[in-house]
Amino acid sequence: QVQLVESGGGFVQPGGSLRLACSASGSINSINSREWYRQSPGRERELVASIRRDGTTTYAESVKGRFTISENDDKIIVYLQMRNLRPEDTAVYSCNAEGLHWNDDGTPTAYRVWGQGTQVTVSR
Repeated sequence: QVQLVESGGGFVQPGGSLRLACSASGSINSINSREWYRQSPGRERELVASIRRDGTTTYAESVKGRFTISENDDKIIVYLQMRNLRPEDTAVYSCNAEGLHWNDDGTPTAYRVWGQGTQVTVSR
């Protein structure tokens, strides 16, 4: 199984930067994609950015050009570099991982696991 732990949230003024990290442990080689989501009170959870096994990245329109998702060489940590932060970026940010677990009988079972979330607050 895979476990995820986020870090790096905090308070920042508009225009500032933060870098979130999502560290994975367990069956890392079974992961096919890693994603960052965010949710603020009264709003639905939003997919912010994703990175696939082959390195392909996608971003929500609201963060394009400001946020960058990347991973370290051993693919244990996925980062979300956030620049030019705005008050509307305030939310709890959570990372997840999706992949396939191969059972003893050779059949795959898809899984999706989440980290605990980290608060990002952008305000004066």
